[in-house]
Amino acid sequence: MATIPITKRGAEKLREELHRLKTVERPSVINAIAEARAQGDLSENADYDAAKDRQGFIEGRIQEIEGKLSAAQVIDPSEIDGGGKVVFGATVELEEESSGDTVRYQIVGEDEADLKQGLINISSPIARALIGKEEGDVAEVQAPGGVKRYEIVGVSYA
Repeated sequence: MATIPITKRGAEKLREELHRLKTVERPSVINAIAEARAQGDLSENADYDAAKDRQGFIEGRIQEIEGKLSAAQVIDPSEIDGGGKVVFGATVELEEESSGDTVRYQIVGEDEADLKQGLINISSPIARALIGKEEGDVAEVQAPGGVKRYEIVGVSYA
C-alpha cells in the first residue's frame, strides 16, 4: 500500500476524530438504535432508520480514518531540512507577478487542506507547480482564468 504524506498536526487531528467517533459517536448511535427498537414496529420507524444510517456513516468513517493512519507517513515540518527548496510541509510566501499580491501557503496532505487557513493540498495545481522550486524562482500555475505567475518570496519549515 502506498504511503500518504500527512503533517504531524494533520495526523493528530485524524487521531482525535477517530477517538471521538469511537468513544462518543458510536455509543450514542447504539443507544439511539436501542431506543428506537424499544418503540416496537421497525418497519415504519424513522428514528430507527436514521440511527442505522448514522451508524453506517460512523463505521465507514472509522474504517476510512484507520486506513489513512495506517498508510500515513507523518512528517513534522519543523524537522525538515529542505535546503531552501519547496517540499511537503513547507510554508511558502508567494507574490503574484501581475497584481503584486502576496499569499502564504503551507503544503499539506489532502485531509488537512483548508484554503481559508492557507493550507493547500500537495496534489493541487499550485502545490505541484511549487514543489522543488527555491526562493526567487517563478512558478507558473494553470488557473481557470489563465496562467498565473508567482515569485517565491520565502520558504520556511515551521
